[in-house]
Amino acid sequence: MTDDIWARDEIESPCIKICVIHPQSRLCTGCLRTIDEIGAWSQMGPDARRAVLDELESRRSQITKRRGGRSARVAASRAGTQNTDPDGS
Repeated sequence: MTDDIWARDEIESPCIKICVIHPQSRLCTGCLRTIDEIGAWSQMGPDARRAVLDELESRRSQITKRRGGRSARVAASRAGTQNTDPDGS
């Protein structure tokens, strides 16, 4: 018996198991799909899946990079450049 019996002839999900929805763009930061696309993926045909996949890379610019959060603040404080602005900006 071979693994070929389980082979499926369909377009696989682009999910990379980093499932976090970006608050402004409403895209998954891992696979760049919308919530609706993620939910409908299993029901989509090959053409619809291909259309989504074709758009993904162009969506990357919609995900703004974080400035580093806690790790950036820790690194800045160690370097002696901690922000002293009272409003935290």
